[in-house]
Amino acid sequence: MDFVAEIEKQASGLRAAAVTAGPEAPVPTCPEWTVHDLVWHQSSIHAWAAEALVTPPSARPPRPEEMPAAGGPAKWEDLLTWWDGKLALLLDRLRTTDPDAPVWTFSGENVASFWAQRQAHETSIHHLDALHALGDVPSLLWSPEFAADGVDEYFSRLMPRAVKRVPVDVSGTILFHAADAGRTWEVRLTPGEPVHVGPARDAAVDEDATVAGTADAIYRAVWGRPSHAIVSGNRALLDGLRRP
Repeated sequence: MDFVAEIEKQASGLRAAAVTAGPEAPVPTCPEWTVHDLVWHQSSIHAWAAEALVTPPSARPPRPEEMPAAGGPAKWEDLLTWWDGKLALLLDRLRTTDPDAPVWTFSGENVASFWAQRQAHETSIHHLDALHALGDVPSLLWSPEFAADGVDEYFSRLMPRAVKRVPVDVSGTILFHAADAGRTWEVRLTPGEPVHVGPARDAAVDEDATVAGTADAIYRAVWGRPSHAIVSGNRALLDGLRRP
């Protein structure tokens, strides 16, 4: 999967939706954010990831808030131009850095390819947010392969990180089923403990909740975005997942 090309594609879609919606438009999927805030955030994350790609694993981690012009300029047109530059820098570094080169990451995986995958999904989810701000959200936005990869990444990297900050407070098992990708994920939640994610067990095992749909719909659901996935059973378990 070409994650660098996906970053470029998703960033282009995000930018187009953001410009059409306008900087003052609210972002329903990110409460209290405007489109300006969304672009500010995405610009800063791209700048941070670009800096991480030239930071050795043993060095002090880059911090977005300490970088020059963190968050970019305040004026909308200047912010868009600033983002264009940071995105171009990120893409260039990803394309010219060996995917196995040792770099700093927040997960301990410490290879440059981490940032290609992470930024592809970061940008994709915020592209979706910009489409919600615009009020034009297609029911299918990603391929089954890419969306399923995003579900994997959420469960393996981001949810464990979020749970360390805010432990889950619900108990039960959720089965996620993306038929078009031929994938299932069984998620077991226990208050105060790490979340266990694995393939589905025996079909006779009862789940407390089931979330079924396209991989695209499952991807949106695990990220807490509006989704066409069909939820049956205890909806509170899905709502109890932790997001970054």
